[in-house]
Amino acid sequence: MVYNVHIMDRLKLLKAEAVKILETGRGSHDWEHTERVLNMCLHIAAVEYGNLEILTAAALLHDIGRHAQDLSKGKVSHAVISVQMARPILETHGFDNDSIEKILHCIETHRYRKGGDPTSLEAKILFDADKLDAIGAIGIGRAFVFAGEVGAAVHIRNLNIEGTESYTKQDTAYREFKVKLEKIKDRIYTNEGKRIAEDRHEYMIGFFKRLDKEAAGEI
Repeated sequence: MVYNVHIMDRLKLLKAEAVKILETGRGSHDWEHTERVLNMCLHIAAVEYGNLEILTAAALLHDIGRHAQDLSKGKVSHAVISVQMARPILETHGFDNDSIEKILHCIETHRYRKGGDPTSLEAKILFDADKLDAIGAIGIGRAFVFAGEVGAAVHIRNLNIEGTESYTKQDTAYREFKVKLEKIKDRIYTNEGKRIAEDRHEYMIGFFKRLDKEAAGEI
């Protein structure tokens, strides 16, 4: 599938709205994150034959509700809020009902925690693209940025992960690694996503092992 002129114009307008919403977002979930997820979606779609219009729209809008989740310190799901915000935006830009439902399903199920299971190819691609941006070098960087956003420590050795809480001083990058990031590789759906995840996973494992070693004062 390729974009026709009408679709391109509509997606440009959608992008402008997404940029406006996300440009003041926190660094861990800002416009640059969305842009990387979009680019990864397009890469995976080229291999897996996903619908580019559905994927582009879903990728652009998947995190527009993130600010609400951050304000609530995780008590509300940004996937749910993003769906609520995305529907009127999509309607305004002339997407038909069938496309809207497909796009909203992608957004609703993209979250690692409590997001539901993606069933369409496009939803699986968005899920994978979003998770790939959470691992590897970029994922490590984002984990530390998020930790700084919530006032967490750089690293806490011998931390009892089960007894910690998110959005606290204990919510370090290493905690996020143990709670979520090291498990992502086994949650990826598409073959191309799995291929990319393998390399990023190995890099991330090595980094966090070294972080813990250096934090212990080992040479």
